[in-house]
Amino acid sequence: MDLSPDERRTQVAYDTVATDYAALLHDFLDENPWERTALEAFAGEVLADGGGPVLDAGCGPGRLTGLLRDLGLEVSGVDLSPAMVELARSTHPRVRFDVGRLAALDVAAGALAGVLCWYSVIHTAPAEQPDVYRELARVLRPGGRLLLGFQVGDERVRLEHAYGHDIDLDAHRLSADLVERQLLDAGFVITSRVEPGEVGPPGQRQAYLLARPRTAHSPRGTDAGPKTKY
Repeated sequence: MDLSPDERRTQVAYDTVATDYAALLHDFLDENPWERTALEAFAGEVLADGGGPVLDAGCGPGRLTGLLRDLGLEVSGVDLSPAMVELARSTHPRVRFDVGRLAALDVAAGALAGVLCWYSVIHTAPAEQPDVYRELARVLRPGGRLLLGFQVGDERVRLEHAYGHDIDLDAHRLSADLVERQLLDAGFVITSRVEPGEVGPPGQRQAYLLARPRTAHSPRGTDAGPKTKY
């Protein structure tokens, strides 16, 4: 698997922190009802559409992959970090996990009913994120669902120490308006956008976007009600 320099740095960083990352975030959803609600809404929409294969893209140690499985989805996971994938496989032995790149998924076009991309694009430079969004649009079937979560902002955060380890990693805070425009350009229609304010560390704002591939009969833009901020 050919990796860019940024992807290689991301892979090394997450291989380094994998065990401590999994332990520290194991119960994170118990303290973050907004995130659980977004994930449950995503699962409910996929099931209401008839179900089908779902990919947790950037699955880490599989904590959300397992949740989606418990919610009734036919789910698998992919992550750039081999160490994260090994943890996921040991924790969820009945679920398939693979090592792979978000911008080049080993998935046939139109094969998926849903994709979860939960804080998975934050280590990709904003200028390169459209490649990821086009790939997510490629693998989703007509009417499929995408749930994208990320931290809101417009700055690059340099991470040199995290989860008890020295690392070399960049994290990008993203403009929700910019991400929405990039998704539209990649062929999506936005069905819901929620910005619940601070979730997790003080001062850290989040955004969740639900989207589906645009069809010949879909208008470009947002087919949901008003955007929601809390």
